[in-house]
Amino acid sequence: MEKVMNIIKPKPNPQQQLKDWQRRLRQECRNIERQIRDIQREEKTVQKAIRDAAKRNDMVSAKALAKEIVMSRRTVNRLYENKAQMNSISMHLGESVAIARTVGHLSKSAEVMKLVNDLMKAPDVAVTMQEFSKEMTKAGVIEEFVDDALDSALDSEDMEEEIEEEVDKVLTAIAGETAAELPAAVRKERVKQSAQKEEEEAIAEGVDDEGELEEIRARLANVRS
Repeated sequence: MEKVMNIIKPKPNPQQQLKDWQRRLRQECRNIERQIRDIQREEKTVQKAIRDAAKRNDMVSAKALAKEIVMSRRTVNRLYENKAQMNSISMHLGESVAIARTVGHLSKSAEVMKLVNDLMKAPDVAVTMQEFSKEMTKAGVIEEFVDDALDSALDSEDMEEEIEEEVDKVLTAIAGETAAELPAAVRKERVKQSAQKEEEEAIAEGVDDEGELEEIRARLANVRS
């Protein structure tokens, strides 16, 4: 019976199909906005937890929490990018309406195909975009997607270093004044500044002991290396 109903059910015209896709894309954008708000709200709670951990001198917990913030901010940036790409798809589909009215069917769009393919690789919206891909392929708007994703394993080490740098920045920004153990880069910079100040004061006071002055300079050189 279901097959019979599918046969006799009239197919949506191109304009109706485009409007339906645009409506669903708008809904997905609203879902993304809700996700972003939830993540940003949760970040405030994590920031407080970092400050509390720093006051207890529990830098292991503070650093773990700072990494959570780094990863959540990366997720937010990715979600904003996903939303922008969805809006771009909707815009291109709107432009296709005029063409569909003239030729009576939907035409292939290289721009839409590229955007859909990119979004299918985004973990947050991959399932939704796979459904769009099937429908758009069937309607002739895009061609069948071929997974050409490259192995990014070689970039993982660089990514980890980048994340560690961001973690140090977040930790310093949130708990830098209360932390007993600041990130290594920050500690090194503070020691360097202290050694420079000590050398300048020694010279200004006219320290006669050359050995003492050399000791100060050696500490400064060690910090710089």
